[in-house]
Amino acid sequence: MKRVLLTLSVALCSVSAWAQPTLVRVHDAATNQPTISKEIYGHFSEHLGTCIYGGLWVGEASSIPNVEGYRTDVLEALKALEIPVLRWPGGCFADEYHWRDGIGPRSERPVMVNSNWGGTVEDNSFGTHEFLNLCEKLGCEPYISGNVGSGSVEEMAKWVEYMTAENGPMAELRKQNGREKPWKVKYIGVGNESWGCGGSMRPEYYADLYRRYATYCREFNGNRLYKVASGASDYDYNWTEVMMKQIGRRMHGLSLHYYTIRNWSDKGSATEFDAAEYYRTLGKALEIEPVLQRHIALMDSYDPEQRIGLLVDEWGTWFDEEPGTIRGHLYQQNTLRDAMVAALTFHVFHRYADRVRMANIAQIANVLQSVVLTRGEEMVLTPTYHAFYLYKPHMGATRVPLDYTTTEREVSKTRRVPALSATASRATDGSLNISLVNPDLEQEQRLVLQFDALQAREVQGALLTADKITDYNDFGRENKVGLVPFKGAKVTAKGVEVTLPAKSIVTLSIR
Repeated sequence: MKRVLLTLSVALCSVSAWAQPTLVRVHDAATNQPTISKEIYGHFSEHLGTCIYGGLWVGEASSIPNVEGYRTDVLEALKALEIPVLRWPGGCFADEYHWRDGIGPRSERPVMVNSNWGGTVEDNSFGTHEFLNLCEKLGCEPYISGNVGSGSVEEMAKWVEYMTAENGPMAELRKQNGREKPWKVKYIGVGNESWGCGGSMRPEYYADLYRRYATYCREFNGNRLYKVASGASDYDYNWTEVMMKQIGRRMHGLSLHYYTIRNWSDKGSATEFDAAEYYRTLGKALEIEPVLQRHIALMDSYDPEQRIGLLVDEWGTWFDEEPGTIRGHLYQQNTLRDAMVAALTFHVFHRYADRVRMANIAQIANVLQSVVLTRGEEMVLTPTYHAFYLYKPHMGATRVPLDYTTTEREVSKTRRVPALSATASRATDGSLNISLVNPDLEQEQRLVLQFDALQAREVQGALLTADKITDYNDFGRENKVGLVPFKGAKVTAKGVEVTLPAKSIVTLSIR
């Protein structure tokens, strides 16, 4: 199947060239197009810094407004995003987490040291019940990461039974702890980063462990498990090939982790950067596409029917921790640049929607590229939050191919940033939704959208931009970057004419 649905010119652009009009052909009559899985817009919550404690959970006794211990403001913000899936408890934390420590009366739960992330002492007040009840409140699918690195087959098997069985000893234990009915749990990750913090394993060894652990993840009472094997990081194509060769269809999904990071010793500031660093960041983010292509090609060679999903269950920007914050807690501010990375990455995921079935940005609150930041009773929605909100119309929609030519900006010998990035889908209500990104810091873009079949009558849109690419929302200035109605599109005899401001992200709904 041809997946790359746009045409890029090979010419490198000058700044002035970025302002030239662009014809975008929208193939709205195309058939046999894949669905953009709503789980592509998934999230990730790890016991790391204040993601869980202070971000999602404060406890019923907190002076911070809460609903059964969950922060009211965060709960409502996440409901508005309609998040489809939430991954927990890690990350690296998952392979040191023993689920029995997080059940029963909270006052009796043992404390533990989070040796992965800052040596924080945790009281286990947020455990299985708290997480799965949160997912029910949010209306999202839970994605459990099981402990392979330091756990046992029996431990994981009994956890699945505890969560999903109607009857039996684990079900009785769950009922004693206050939950009569089993939860519906679809996604089970069999370990996390097993090549690194999850056990420093060779792929052949992990493949055998996966086969063993997954065998004992049983299905109870009609609950159907989607079992996910711990996949590669970035450019480790050998790991993917070994998984496909030795596990194959014993897994339903294979994970992949990809971070937009400058280098591990000097990640750079989240808020203080120049234009050159901005474009280099976008170039690194967009390199996820050739990485996906190589991993997918390997998967296709063993699974041409595409029965196994690729789950990019950790992705996002990773910069230096904010000055003055706790080392190892990975608290990171979030500028319009982060929103640009998110939008461009969404476009890549859409192009490979036939294989990419889920993605989970790291992380949901107060860690790395989060959608919310909290401090005491205050909460801030980040530019990345607004990017997710702007792309909601694409969740579960049918991809619509686009054809256009654009120039590129060279940012390194191997990385380029296109002058325009676009994606389109048709929602179940029949509306055609097109998202457009103009990454240029100075030049607006003029476009004409033309359709194969649609006779456009009206167009509405929303815009995400800011005065400066380094702008961000902070406590006391929560609305510096946000969504506004977009007035730069109109229906004409030529189609839909659009003027995209510099450094902007726009989603249009066309009928």
